[in-house]
Amino acid sequence: MNEVTVTPREGEIVVSLSGEIHSGNADEFLSEVTNAYRAAPGNIVFRCAGLSFIDSTALGTFVKIRKMAAQDGFVVRLQEVQPRIKKLFLICRLDLIMEIEE
Repeated sequence: MNEVTVTPREGEIVVSLSGEIHSGNADEFLSEVTNAYRAAPGNIVFRCAGLSFIDSTALGTFVKIRKMAAQDGFVVRLQEVQPRIKKLFLICRLDLIMEIEE
C-alpha cells in the first residue's frame, strides 16, 4: 500500500487509496481506517482512483470495515474504482452490501 489518506468530514470519513492492498499490508490498512472511524464514526467513502491492486485478503478487509460501519447504521461507498478492481467486487457480489460508484 503506497498511501492511505484519511479525511474526516461531518458525518463521513473519506479514505483516499493509492497503490496496492494485499496480505502484506491489509492489517495496517484496517488499523488506519478503524482508528479514524472510532475517532469520528460515520459513513465511510473510499476514493479508489489510485488503487492499482487488491487481493482476497484486501476484499476481506473491506468486508470487515463494512461490518463495523453497518453495526452502527453507517454505509460504505467506493468511488472511482478501476474496472479490473471493480470486477473483483462484482464477482464476489460485494456490490450487494457496498455501494460501488463509477
